[in-house]
Amino acid sequence: MDPTIDAQPPPRPRRKPARPELEAVAMSMPLLKPVNTLGWTPKEKKITILARKSWNVLLHLAQNQGLDKEVFSTTLSQVVRSIDYGSNDLELIKKHLRGMVSTTVEWQSPTSGEGGYWTVCGLLSHAKLSKVRGEIWVEWSYAVNMRQELLEPRVFARLQLPILSQLRTHAGLALYEICARYKDIGRTARQSWHWWRPVLTGRPENEKTAKMEYRVFKRDCLRLAIAEVSAVTDIEIELVEYKAGRFISDLQFLIRPKVQQDLPFAEPPKPVDLAHVERAMRLGIDSDRAEALLEEFAEPAFVAGLAALEKRIASAFPEPLRDPYRYLKSLMPGEAKRVHAEREVQAAKADPHSPASKEVQAARHAKWTEQWVRERRARVIEEIQRLSPDVQNDLERALLEDMERRNVHPSIRKRLQTSGWEHQIVIQDMVRYYAQATHGEQWDQPTDRDILEVATRTGSGAE
Repeated sequence: MDPTIDAQPPPRPRRKPARPELEAVAMSMPLLKPVNTLGWTPKEKKITILARKSWNVLLHLAQNQGLDKEVFSTTLSQVVRSIDYGSNDLELIKKHLRGMVSTTVEWQSPTSGEGGYWTVCGLLSHAKLSKVRGEIWVEWSYAVNMRQELLEPRVFARLQLPILSQLRTHAGLALYEICARYKDIGRTARQSWHWWRPVLTGRPENEKTAKMEYRVFKRDCLRLAIAEVSAVTDIEIELVEYKAGRFISDLQFLIRPKVQQDLPFAEPPKPVDLAHVERAMRLGIDSDRAEALLEEFAEPAFVAGLAALEKRIASAFPEPLRDPYRYLKSLMPGEAKRVHAEREVQAAKADPHSPASKEVQAARHAKWTEQWVRERRARVIEEIQRLSPDVQNDLERALLEDMERRNVHPSIRKRLQTSGWEHQIVIQDMVRYYAQATHGEQWDQPTDRDILEVATRTGSGAE
């Protein structure tokens, strides 16, 4: 069913309670997400991170409005933010609502038998947009066979929307929701890795995914999701792999709660931000492709890439840009690395004793060492060049004898005899031979004082 703009007003919103603070308390309550909604397996269409977040917000609002309702409604600004409500912007909203109505999923618990049943239906039964006094309202409902369990679940995961809003990938969000359900137990159920794949990726199984090797799934999905959940949520998780013979067969996740974090639980649920996708659409990029890049590279890198794309389109140099998507995609790996490096530097400044700080310091030290060795070799070459031609000839004969003793490849020895020590294939051998004889075995090992001098002259290297 295609949601449309309807001139008719939506159902009258419920009356606010006499005490406004009660409304704020209700809106800040956790989302009770039924276990059968944690292990979604899409059957035909991909579930995006934005669709899953939007569905969570809609369910939270519906739970607050109560089981006595069959149709739920709220202002669109409660669900999404940073959107100007022009016709083009609403197309993006319609796409997500249309997807939630048409996307069929298997509803199942991550633990076999825990949910008590299995069913298949759409994420929403219907969706409708209406414009009332200049404001857009969204109306939605759930399948009859799911409404009771969705609004008053018996077995559920208790989720805080402020934590969910920090997760940037579907795999991270799905994995966190499942692990949050079992954090008091300390481990998830053990399931085949083939079971975990569509649940975490949000992608339906097909011939291509059926041929995917476990190592690829682990590299491209599991490791990133585990790192994201452990970094930004209230739990830490660890992967446990089980083998059947020589191959990985089943997976399980161990869960450790972190020390309670100061999270804005008193705030109402944050609307889902579609502004970056809408910005990409204005630049000529399909929304599905934009969402894929946003999920793969995360928001900071995606925003930086969009800024670079805007500059390229505006300059039209050396010619007008023909394919904005390909240009943006080519930028993303570099932007992601740059953002990662900036975060490491900031983390190092915030905590000089942190692992990130040690990594930054090690990278700086390696950079300064490389710079010193490069300058040292240049000075050695200058020393040899200042020697008389006869002395240089003697050095070449001595180097040739040394090469013969070390059984250096004949082609390199021949190049020394025909082209001299300054040939690009030979010069490093001459530098090593002369420097060791003249300055000792440690000629290319800088002291702490040498490194400090380079650091002072070239800067911290953190730029």
